[in-house]
Formats: sequence, C-alpha cells, structure tokens
Amino acid sequence: MTSRQRWISFAEVVLGALIVVGHNVYHIVPNEVLILFVIGWISLRARDGGWKTVGLRKPGSWPKTILWALLAAALIVVLSDVVVGPIAEKYLGAQHASKALQTSTPNLLWALRTLALIWTFAAFGEEMGYRGYLMTRAAEVGNRSTIAYSAALIVVSILFGYGHYSKGPAGVIASSVAGLVLGAAYLLSRRNLWVAILAHGFRDTFVVVLALMGWAN
Repeated sequence: MTSRQRWISFAEVVLGALIVVGHNVYHIVPNEVLILFVIGWISLRARDGGWKTVGLRKPGSWPKTILWALLAAALIVVLSDVVVGPIAEKYLGAQHASKALQTSTPNLLWALRTLALIWTFAAFGEEMGYRGYLMTRAAEVGNRSTIAYSAALIVVSILFGYGHYSKGPAGVIASSVAGLVLGAAYLLSRRNLWVAILAHGFRDTFVVVLALMGWAN
C-alpha cells in the first residue's frame, strides 16, 4: 500500500476509536455500531469495492464455516464467560447485564425479540463494523503484514471491550477476550467474516437460551 493509503487507514481507525469511546464512555456520540457500519460501507465501497473484500462473501464451504463458528463460540463461552469473566468480577465487581438481557421474567416473546436484536445488531452489525471494517483498516496501517494483523487484532479487541463499557470494568475485560476470539477466528479462517458473524450469534443465542430456561447464573 502507498504511504497515503496507510495514513488514510490510520485516520479511519482513529475516527472509529473516537466514535466507540465517544458513545460508550462519554455518551456524546450516537450508537457506534450503526455509525461504524455506515462509515465502513462507504469506505470499503470507495476504496476496496465493498464488503466482499473483507470476507462477506459466499464461503468455499458452509459446513466448515459453521464448524469454525461453533468452535469459536464455544471458546468464547469457556474463556470469556467461564474463566476470565468470573475472575475479573472477583477483583473488579460484577458485570452489569446487557440491555438485551435486562428482564425479570424471560419468556418466549422476549427471547424472539432479543434474538432478532442479537442477530441483526450484534452479530451482523458489530462484526461488520469491528472485525470487517476496523480490523482491516488497522492492519493496513502496518501494510497488512502478519505483525500488522496481530496488532490490529489486539487494538480492535480492546475497542470492542470498550464497546461494552456499560457492563463495567469486568465486562470490558471479558468482552475484549471475546473480541480476541472472534478476531482470531476471522483471521484463521482466512478472513471469512461469516465465521465471526455466526460465532457471535451462536454465543449470544446460547446466553438467551440459558436465560429463558432460568439457568443464566
């Protein structure tokens, strides 16, 4: 990439970070997921040709894609929900429940509404914004080298954690770990964005089912 292209990518990453922090920490910017999606749509369309260039295309094998996603979702549950999350809660205080799960009487209608929100806003919206768009631009700053993608994975995962700032410090850490798993799955699957989207959706669906069955704790 040319020096000019890399500087433009750097500016886009900085803008994305300001949007994430501005909404989730300081509440002076509207919801970052929708903004990142729109900016990503425009940027990728203008500079690269569209979302296909970052992996939102028909995969070579749907069964392998789904298997990758299931493995990533299971790893998120183990690392983020079972290991890191509880440890962070022990020292930093309990996580706050996400808005989608804030209900005292989970029922089927609530579950359907929550699943619709999860699969559109979280699975598609967040993965296209964070993994598809921001990780790509962050890696371009380092000319798309292996080290650049590794650094992009860490930076964007931390931003993803701050995207869940409302859950408190423990929630930020647990979400950052989830972001690392999602980003790693995306890269290891040769930037198949469907893997990240499905993994995110599968993990959150699992949480909704637990809440519906009364087993969330």
